Amino acid sequence: MKKTFIRLPLAALLLSAGLCFASNNDTLVRPIQDQWAQIKYKQDAKQHADAYRALAELAGKLAESHPTQAEPLIWQGIAVSSEAGAKGGLGALSLAKQAKLLFEQAIQLDGSALDGSAYTSLATLYAKVPGWPLGFGDKAKADELFKKALALNPQGIDSNFLYADFLADQGKNPEAAKHLDAALKAAPRPGREMADAGRKQEIEALLKKVKP
Repeated sequence: MKKTFIRLPLAALLLSAGLCFASNNDTLVRPIQDQWAQIKYKQDAKQHADAYRALAELAGKLAESHPTQAEPLIWQGIAVSSEAGAKGGLGALSLAKQAKLLFEQAIQLDGSALDGSAYTSLATLYAKVPGWPLGFGDKAKADELFKKALALNPQGIDSNFLYADFLADQGKNPEAAKHLDAALKAAPRPGREMADAGRKQEIEALLKKVKP
């Protein structure tokens, strides 16, 4: 069987890269956020899969100790989906399915947590994972989830960038450019300087592709 390779920009997250939020849970997941940014933007790509796996284990322990809070589940999902993206191939599908369940659990607890980043991250999975019969990918579902995320965080750097990436994949370059411009105008996230700098590089690279 020919292998299908999956690229998940989560990390990216989504993510989704973890969206700026104002609550006491900021300090709870900040070490996970910081380590994710360090892995994604500073470590050698060859080390990413193992590093994301270790980070997912840490986030999982945090989620177990805070079962009523959505934020640790979101970051566990981001780490797992980031590992899937780094790993690629059919083996990444099981990781993508695991991340999907984590994001769905987080949404059940609090869909607005981290400014709706569970919706952004779940949308990215639906956008990037192959569709039936290999996976659960669904472009229409992805679009629906991205719009929910943007309703919660219309000015967010990650919500706009990841939706723009999805739109660009659909050949909708003018609309993608609009969301990339919005992402560049997003307010700086205190304590997330590394993630913001890395994301802006990704935004500028995509802008060069979608703007004439």
